[in-house]
Amino acid sequence: MYNLLNDLSIIEVSSFVASPTAGLYCAQMGAEVIRVDHKAGGLDYDRYMLTDKGRSLSWENLNRAKKSVALDLRSGEGRELCVELAAKTGQCITNLPEKSFLSHDAMKTAQPDGAPDMTSVRIMGWHDGRQAMDFTVNAASGYPLMTGPEDWDMKAAPPINQVLPAWDFITGAYCAFALMAALRHRDATGTGTEVRVPLGDVAIGTVANSGMMAEMLYRGGDRERLGNAIWGAFGRDFRSKDGVRFMVAALTAKQWAGLVKAFGLETPIAQLEAEVGARFADGDDPRFKHRHRLFDLFQKVAGSHDYKALESLMAANGCTFEKYRTAHEAATDPVLVDDNPLFGPSPDNPSGFDYPATRSFANLPEHEAGNPAPAPYLGQHSEEVLAERLGLSSGAIGKLLDAGTVALSDKDRA
Repeated sequence: MYNLLNDLSIIEVSSFVASPTAGLYCAQMGAEVIRVDHKAGGLDYDRYMLTDKGRSLSWENLNRAKKSVALDLRSGEGRELCVELAAKTGQCITNLPEKSFLSHDAMKTAQPDGAPDMTSVRIMGWHDGRQAMDFTVNAASGYPLMTGPEDWDMKAAPPINQVLPAWDFITGAYCAFALMAALRHRDATGTGTEVRVPLGDVAIGTVANSGMMAEMLYRGGDRERLGNAIWGAFGRDFRSKDGVRFMVAALTAKQWAGLVKAFGLETPIAQLEAEVGARFADGDDPRFKHRHRLFDLFQKVAGSHDYKALESLMAANGCTFEKYRTAHEAATDPVLVDDNPLFGPSPDNPSGFDYPATRSFANLPEHEAGNPAPAPYLGQHSEEVLAERLGLSSGAIGKLLDAGTVALSDKDRA
């Protein structure tokens, strides 16, 4: 954790991936992020996979470094407390519908002394109000029908969904950025802003930003499937003699020269250049155009060497490559995890399971990153936050507890 945002407090009312990600990134930069959930846990509180203690590892890692308040969000009084917390704090991240009890207007109206600085970021489904989630917007993006072996028919073959909910994570990151932009605007003008970010727009907008939408319109049709090849450049997976699969990429002249040298293909490449009338060092276009012939040359060499020998040759020649790992292999890889300063110890996890956890992805050499903070127990900070944020006395909080409007830490739940 860094302390760049330690003067900022944010109320987060959210579930699943995108919205908690936005709060997580703010918390890792030092903001006080107070997550408010229904007293029995939000929709994602028991999200798979669960430990033998019934704790969600997904929830635990998306909510590190946050505080937790548990309210009866099905009751009028609990909802009023949530709106008041957001209004008095002045900043809110949520993925609740705009027409829910936590609308921007409701928070703005509840602000003390009619302050005009309420700033909220709301994650939506689609811009027209339809519901959406990562895997449904991904279906609309075109990508699942672009993946798969080259010989698969574009229309008849099945789609391949990505396993990573990438649109959720991109949306969460964008929302953290949008909140910072809105707060900078507020600092300059004194006026708050409502920011709405549709998940579907992040997906289709990213398709457009990548140039793929313009490409489809220009070509008047779909791009062919490429298997594991890189579109428009030289790169693909290869298999070594001992069965190790690895990915290589050569997008620059230096990368291409290093790869050719590592594989000892100077003469065969020169012969192929003479045959097809191209010079592969000139750029992506000739390498991509003749990729199949090039792939055959590289695979022949790869198939005659064990991976360790190929790895040494590629490393010595500055190649861009990486072997494929299973997810478990990645999680236990010493270079990716054990020796990576991104990770730090994470004792005191609600799950009771100790494992490496991430610090902020950003590396700020002039600032101390600190160790990853644990996730809270549900309701762990209910008393503290209600007293500090709303000025409630211990007696008033006690009455809310007795009424079931507020819940305390579920640390000792059965």
